[in-house]
Amino acid sequence: MANHKSSIKRIRANAAKRLRNRYQAKTTRNAIKKLRETTSKKEASPLLTKVISMIDRLAKKSVIHKNKAANNKSKLTKYVNALK
Repeated sequence: MANHKSSIKRIRANAAKRLRNRYQAKTTRNAIKKLRETTSKKEASPLLTKVISMIDRLAKKSVIHKNKAANNKSKLTKYVNALK
């Protein structure tokens, strides 16, 4: 167990950040699934901008790796552009 006040506080802070990161990551994954389920380009286009914004935010905060974010954005953009 931690012995210093600062390390005890750090443990609490890390737990709070972990919960926040997990919530944001899960929300983004659900949004990606919702985007992949759409079949019309009209519905998917506005959703794509929101999902890309969410992915960028996760990458900026190092919740996901920047290359994973780039791969996700690329694949989702290709998917939306292929829709009719």
